[in-house]
Amino acid sequence: MEVKTSLLDNMIGVGDMVLLEPLSEESFLENLRKRFDHSEIYTYIGSVVISMNPYRSLPIYTPDKVEEYRNRNFYELSPHIYALADEAYRSLRDQDKDQCILITGESGAGKTEASKLVMSYVAAVCGKGQEVNKVKEQLLQSNPVLEAFGNAKTVRNDNSSRFGKYMDIEFDFKGDPLGGVISNYLLEKSRVVKQPRGERNFHVFYQLLSGASDDTLKKLKLERDFSKYNYLSLDSAAVNGLDDAANFRTVRNAMQIVGFMEDEVQSVLELVAAVLKLGNIEFKPESRCNGNDESRVKDKNDLKEMCELLGIEQSVLERAFSYRTVEARLEKVSTTLNVSQAYYARDALAKNLYSRLFSWLVTRINESIKAQGKTRHKVMGVLDIYGFEIFEDNSFEQFIINYCNEKLQQIFIELTLREEQEEYVREGIEWHNIEYFNNAVICDLIENNQNGILAMLDEECLRPGTVTDETFLDKLNTICADHQHFESRLSKNSKFLTDHSLPHNCFRIQHYAGKVLYRAEGFVDKNNDLLYRDLSQAMYKATHSLIKQLFPEGNPAKVNLKRPPTAGFQFKASVGTLMRNLQTKNPNYIRCIKPNDKKASHIFTESLVCHQLRYLGLMENVRVRRAGYAFRQAYEPCLERYKMLCKKTWPHWRGPAREGVEVLMTDLQVSGEEFSYGRSKIFIRNPRTLFFLEERRRQCLQDLATLIQKIYRGWKCRSHFLLLKKSQIVVAAWYRRYAQQKKYQKIKSATTVVQSYTRGWQARKLLRELKYQKRCEEAATTIAAYWHGTQVRREYRKFFRANAGRKIYDFTIQRIMQKYFLGLKSSLPSMSPIDKNWPSRPYLFLDGVHKELRRIFHLWRCKKYRGSFTAERKAVYEEKLEASEIFKDKKALYPSSVSQPFKGDYLEISKNPKYQKLNSAVEEKVLLADVVNKINRANGKGTARIFLLTKNSVVLADQKTGQVKASVPLPDLTSVSVSTQSDGFFALKLKEGSASAVKGDFLLSSEHLIEIITKLHHIGSTAADRERLNVDISDEFLVQFKQDKVCVKFIQGVPKNGNNVSCKRKNNRLLEVSVPATA
Repeated sequence: MEVKTSLLDNMIGVGDMVLLEPLSEESFLENLRKRFDHSEIYTYIGSVVISMNPYRSLPIYTPDKVEEYRNRNFYELSPHIYALADEAYRSLRDQDKDQCILITGESGAGKTEASKLVMSYVAAVCGKGQEVNKVKEQLLQSNPVLEAFGNAKTVRNDNSSRFGKYMDIEFDFKGDPLGGVISNYLLEKSRVVKQPRGERNFHVFYQLLSGASDDTLKKLKLERDFSKYNYLSLDSAAVNGLDDAANFRTVRNAMQIVGFMEDEVQSVLELVAAVLKLGNIEFKPESRCNGNDESRVKDKNDLKEMCELLGIEQSVLERAFSYRTVEARLEKVSTTLNVSQAYYARDALAKNLYSRLFSWLVTRINESIKAQGKTRHKVMGVLDIYGFEIFEDNSFEQFIINYCNEKLQQIFIELTLREEQEEYVREGIEWHNIEYFNNAVICDLIENNQNGILAMLDEECLRPGTVTDETFLDKLNTICADHQHFESRLSKNSKFLTDHSLPHNCFRIQHYAGKVLYRAEGFVDKNNDLLYRDLSQAMYKATHSLIKQLFPEGNPAKVNLKRPPTAGFQFKASVGTLMRNLQTKNPNYIRCIKPNDKKASHIFTESLVCHQLRYLGLMENVRVRRAGYAFRQAYEPCLERYKMLCKKTWPHWRGPAREGVEVLMTDLQVSGEEFSYGRSKIFIRNPRTLFFLEERRRQCLQDLATLIQKIYRGWKCRSHFLLLKKSQIVVAAWYRRYAQQKKYQKIKSATTVVQSYTRGWQARKLLRELKYQKRCEEAATTIAAYWHGTQVRREYRKFFRANAGRKIYDFTIQRIMQKYFLGLKSSLPSMSPIDKNWPSRPYLFLDGVHKELRRIFHLWRCKKYRGSFTAERKAVYEEKLEASEIFKDKKALYPSSVSQPFKGDYLEISKNPKYQKLNSAVEEKVLLADVVNKINRANGKGTARIFLLTKNSVVLADQKTGQVKASVPLPDLTSVSVSTQSDGFFALKLKEGSASAVKGDFLLSSEHLIEIITKLHHIGSTAADRERLNVDISDEFLVQFKQDKVCVKFIQGVPKNGNNVSCKRKNNRLLEVSVPATA
């Protein structure tokens, strides 16, 4: 039977903050700390999940956990991100409601990991199949690609997302994924050209330099050393726990799975390399005749390599870095750029090139993962976007990030209240308006089309004349001075004139999460995001496959004099689209919190967590949730949980669940103001009421446990007594039997002892009589022996004294020989015939015997050794003996061949499929197969041939084709000639007039010369029908080549090709073989 659990069972702290009593910021923090200390990183606020980053791996994401949370109600198990993911997926699949999961939190809080966990859970619980698995794999593998190009190491997070991501995953009617669409927001492209201390550029730069092959880096004109590139910070180039080389291989594999072609991957890497090269371009001033300074490129090598990568003419790009063309309606004005302007243009090009490449990557991934067909599908959106940011130095990026969070907070409150109201209406509960802080006034301060900060910033960027950050701040001070959420020291509001915490070049906005001080410096430039038209047109002229797509405004045929939209305008439009998209879906929230700034586990920094609670608006969230009813539960699980509190509902209630709950609440005398009955749920207003029910349930469970224990212990004691009684009867029976057996054995043993004592006494009496009789007989024999001895000694005493010396000598010699032979027996050497050891002789007079015994023992062990030979081994030794007779002291090559065994078939011709045709052509058994060199008389060079020897013939075949070139019957061989040197040359001389002698004799060279000639000689000596083969050993012999005889002469010298033997033709009648001199 499945055991039902609940959020309220075995609770550490409070699993749902809505039930926290009393509710305060201190109790909220203490509850989070208690759960974090016990590795409970997830906590609920109603349907919102709070996720604490543990900075370590926890065993709570296993396949078993996935199955545990699959198809379970949200509050049925302890808080987990899987519960929210399952609730969203089941609502989408079963109720046909589009879902969105909003993940927010500051950098390092675990937003990216949370989005991965949600996607992996959905992938695990949805359908299976080849096409479905392919779609799931593509959706999951899009993450490594976007992380490589959009994530970077920061002081707060080693894998911080520097862009906002929203993914819509589309499902069919069965709940199987069909595809997806990714939207990206505000890539932090300023990181490309400059990184704060302790941070890195985007991962892909380091992954490319660490993981790409040497050949790839050579094609991209890059080096592995990070210090060679100005855009890469060196103080944090290496990150603990990040293997850039392995991650590069993962990204390449992910791009392949997503659907990138190989040429597209190469094009992307070329653009990444171009950004690195662009950062190395430096400028120097050059004075002109009009007194103005003009910028010039210092070292043109990096510029040249970048132009080669992108296919741009070097002169075109160099001019774009030196001049700027401003076009009016009827005229063009060209102005020179000084060094600072040139560096600005370079960095602007790098930022635009990288950000447009990133946008192209997102578009390309969308092409691969988008759902096929135009029918409407179910959609689940996952939003992973930056949380509210409050730094020491806040600029334009923090301003628009916080604007986005204001919009998300606004929609969060609206959707939460709407969800509450819809549930109350659905359940028939009276609805009361809830008072809460509406941050619409802050959103209006930022996005109002007339007097909003973004509108004024755009107006400043577009107006003619001198535009600076100071003029923008002056405009804010003029228009927003009276706004209750805007503060500036230079505004007309006098209360801020003496506020020294507010610098003159800054303004402050009171967001829903707290006050944020913004530095106005850089707002205008970052909002303009200006790229000179000359650079756009230069990029458009590139022959690279991607550049024209990334810079369409550079097309001269489509020149648009209208200024491009500002960064603020674009972001405001994309945020508006996102908000409209989210409002059409059912929201699910994950609020990520970072417990400490040290990226360490088990550390809970209270001030940091408190800061995040405030700007995430979690306390406001709890208050909104508790403004109506703090807890609600369906009637069936409520009755199942609390039915033991009432005798009428325990143990089984037969009627409808609602009536059972009503009976239960009436019996418990709970005030009617504390709860309300809905159509399918009971609503409890105050957490105290819920805790009262839980306390009563706990006490009741203790009473029930006591009752169960009492009944169980009684049953156990009765069972134990009956078992003891039964066992006692069995034990008594066995004991009585055992006692009688022991008594019988004791009587039997006593009888045996008495009998043994009696028999012993009789035996000892008889023994004494026999011993006495024997002693008498021995005494008589001894007396007679002594008497006879005395008589004999008296008779022979005179003879003994005459021969005593000789007898002592013979006895001594006999003892010495006996000792010698016994010592020799124990110290004999081993049975090896080559063992020269022999014990030393102990006495000089044994010298002859010692030598003769040594000779006899050697002959005997040689005979034993020969007797152990097999027929094959005996044949090998016979051949070795025959080789010794032929070559010993005659051929210098012989000593090195003694230790080498005669293998015979060196080519394994019968097993090698390469020589199958040749093996079938030779009908007899092959005795020797080797590769030899056939010497050409014309030039003395050798040609490789296969040499086969059978009992009746010698066969020469081509090594490559296996075709037989010559077959010579052994009777046609008259002799073999070899030299006395250490070479492997030998000549096979054929019988004149025979059919084999038409082309003349054969001059061959082999590494196994000794074995070849020995086998030829052995075959000739064992055959009865032919003569023994003659072996001629001489340093000069004649060889018959067709009609001519050629002299082969061997000399000692140093060959030209090293230590090898060389053969050289001297004239038509002489071949000279040079052999290295032996040491």
